[in-house]
Amino acid sequence: MFSSFFNSSTVDPKAPNLYPVSGFEPKTSASDLFGDLRPTDLEWACSGGFVTETQTFYHFLEDDTMLMCQVIHSSIGMWYPTIQFTCKIYNPNTSETLWRSINVTNFVTPPPGLDKRSCKADQFSITCNPSADPSFPEKYDIRANLSDDFQISLEVARPASVPGFKLGQGPKGGFTYFGQDVTKPDGYVVHRFWPHTRATGHVIRKGQATPVDGIGMFVHAIQGMRPNLVASRWNFGTFQSRAHGGVAAVQMEFTTLETHGRHGAGSGGVTVNVGAVVLGGKLAVVTAETRWPDEVPEETAPVMSRVTHVEPEHDPDTGYRKPSAFEFRWAGPSILTVPQGTVSASLCVDVGGVAQPKGLIEKVDVLAEIPYVIKTMVNYVAGTKPYIYQWQNKAKLVVRGQDSVIPGLSEGLEIEGLFFNEASFIS
Repeated sequence: MFSSFFNSSTVDPKAPNLYPVSGFEPKTSASDLFGDLRPTDLEWACSGGFVTETQTFYHFLEDDTMLMCQVIHSSIGMWYPTIQFTCKIYNPNTSETLWRSINVTNFVTPPPGLDKRSCKADQFSITCNPSADPSFPEKYDIRANLSDDFQISLEVARPASVPGFKLGQGPKGGFTYFGQDVTKPDGYVVHRFWPHTRATGHVIRKGQATPVDGIGMFVHAIQGMRPNLVASRWNFGTFQSRAHGGVAAVQMEFTTLETHGRHGAGSGGVTVNVGAVVLGGKLAVVTAETRWPDEVPEETAPVMSRVTHVEPEHDPDTGYRKPSAFEFRWAGPSILTVPQGTVSASLCVDVGGVAQPKGLIEKVDVLAEIPYVIKTMVNYVAGTKPYIYQWQNKAKLVVRGQDSVIPGLSEGLEIEGLFFNEASFIS
């Protein structure tokens, strides 16, 4: 019983306590980057402990309206999980925003006769089913009754030529682990993507049905640790265009606190990024990058996946330094069998200053939105208040690749489309 007092083995305080999905060294081969999704990858985990799990669908409609639907499953230790369904509709032409967030009852996964990719509650159902259309082999059917005067009915389908992906192969693909022992991690983060999707259906408001015909993306994400311990900030962006048979680009990025890095506590501030680009209606490249705080990123790195905040300025509303513009960059080996080669893309978006914002949808006060019981369990540093900035703007994605994918691609093309992005400041 006293062996632990006399055990000479000690934990090295300088050992890595972060194992990023993007790797300690750059991943340079397409097979290391692209991991095909299995049905089990998209199943609800509904884990215990302190875990936040989401299914999120983002789509742009024909009139540029953005439609977002999200299910949030929040486990908080011994408490019963809290499940929310949220929906946001933003029309950039009128600046009108419709937002609903409801706590649901009688959440079940899987529903009878379905697997755990599907879920339902009294107020909504999201069911994953095979499609009779071989050009769109998988689909989610979304039905939600958000209030007496607001309902949605959508079908979100994935093109056969744009497979879902995670970063890396196998059951552990997509995972970043926190803690020194990856077999018994302190926490984890994982994302699985459908980077380009089609949405059809209706939005019903006050008894009036409005048809939906949109393009967008879907992501299933899990944060297996308290959110204030995972990251100090997040960046997310999705570009979508109907040009050239479908063009899309997505990035998800987080930066750790000082507590987690490759030399233990105090070596944090590590940025982990995963992305992808769809060209000509086909998934062309999956990208990933780890940026260490003690290294300068290579400007001509063969594999690149990064976001840069340009000209940040203090925002008195939030206390954070918000950027005036963003630069997103992707580069990596093509995953297309024919032709092989490299694919690169970049996007710059001007979101304006604090006094004159451009495309700002909302500054989301996170603590005002999350349920009270979760708020009391998350020990945010005194004086800090998490905020999420959301923008939507028209943008141009500059892409290069092989001419057989899109004619003229080898010389570089500017693709016009819509871009939604978020910058989250946690601490």
